[in-house]
Amino acid sequence: MSANIADDESGDRKHDQKPSDLFSNFMHSGWAPSDLPDLAPLEVVTYAYARRTVLSEAFAGFRLVIPAGGFKVRSNDTDYQYRPHSAFAYYSGVQGADATADAVLVMEPTADGHTSYLYINPRSTRETDDFYRDYRYGELWVGRRFTLEEAQTTYQIETRNLKDLPLIFKGRTKSLTIRGEDVKVDELVTKQAREEEFLTFTSEQRLVKDLYEIDELQKAVDATALGFCDVISAIPAALERPRGERVLESAFYGRARTLGNDLGYNTIVGSGAHACVLHWIRNDGDIRRGDLVLIDAGIEVDSFYTADITRTLPASGKFTREQYALYKLVYEAQLAGFAAIRPGAKFSDVNAACQAVLAKGLEDLGVLTVTAEESLTPEMGFHRRWTLHGVSHHLGMDVHDCAHARKENYLDAELREGMVFTVEPGLYIQPDDELFAPQYRGIGIRIEDDIVVTANGYLNLSENIPRHPDEIERWMKSILGN
Repeated sequence: MSANIADDESGDRKHDQKPSDLFSNFMHSGWAPSDLPDLAPLEVVTYAYARRTVLSEAFAGFRLVIPAGGFKVRSNDTDYQYRPHSAFAYYSGVQGADATADAVLVMEPTADGHTSYLYINPRSTRETDDFYRDYRYGELWVGRRFTLEEAQTTYQIETRNLKDLPLIFKGRTKSLTIRGEDVKVDELVTKQAREEEFLTFTSEQRLVKDLYEIDELQKAVDATALGFCDVISAIPAALERPRGERVLESAFYGRARTLGNDLGYNTIVGSGAHACVLHWIRNDGDIRRGDLVLIDAGIEVDSFYTADITRTLPASGKFTREQYALYKLVYEAQLAGFAAIRPGAKFSDVNAACQAVLAKGLEDLGVLTVTAEESLTPEMGFHRRWTLHGVSHHLGMDVHDCAHARKENYLDAELREGMVFTVEPGLYIQPDDELFAPQYRGIGIRIEDDIVVTANGYLNLSENIPRHPDEIERWMKSILGN
């Protein structure tokens, strides 16, 4: 990795020492023009404008400051791959590799609403020293970025140089911001009583998706479907190598980087008893032929919308009798959850429907020490020993979207057309659980799909990814040929 980085007088990190005039003049000479051809406004522009209009109406008179956030340090002077804050992406429309760190969307109050400005670090042209000295933004270090004019054409927002951002805070206009994303913005904006309300609103506005968002989520799901095919194709190699879980993880990651922006979240690949660890992301286990392999994975597309899909696959291509029986129970629970989805139903109804099926199935298996009906009461919940988590969360730009929404507008809310969430029941029989017969121990199963609430019920965005155990076996055979 390139070295020779030093702080300059301003505290910014630059390449090496300040260059001589001779070297600087040489570096500024002999460059061909570099204009980006055929720039046009993005499809998202009109949707982002409509979103800002809603936000403007809710916070009239306030300057609204939404930071993209900066780089996050991975180790010493190396950073994680950059991704902007979801609220910034949602209201600005900035996408993919064009999303540069430290940008800020500012909505200035006017007599009839707000005027939006996008503050960015613009392209370091060949007339500046930064293009070869600034390791953070310099063109020879990180590649070409938009000029102010190019960004304005693309996003249809008046674009300004980030270095001028402090100038707008000299007046008396009260400002609201999302804190904790940009230290410099936090210092510039005086804290206001409505800040928490502002954060909550930016989260709750995303509870109902517009048509653009649903299309992007479908793209993410379709890309993820191909990623699962890649995972199945990699199973023979995973069976032959140590850390086979990582072989499968790597296969999915390759698809995420070629078709999307990145993973939507850390992929879970749990083989055998590892499938019973709900947030298993070590992925360092072997794959054995008789095991089930639980893969919870999603691709984030360039618009930052992500899928979130789980499939549980038999490494051998065939379920054992015990695996099939437990899988079918989870499958039936998911169908019950689907059936509960319609406008006007409660978000919690989906979970209740899945839990009722799981509890009855566990009663029939003889492992509950009470009846299913008794177990479903709040004071008991014995069935939760084998299914700890709820079955749904909202999905969008964040895999757990709308996380700052109030409980009454999330868990206790009525379903509305355009809401998107997961349905993901699971059963997890720990390897040391003596309430189950030995042949069931160490089996973990989850089935997860991404659902849009429609006027008459629901649409399963991931319906084309096989779910029924017989379909799973046929799917694997069509790819592996055995």
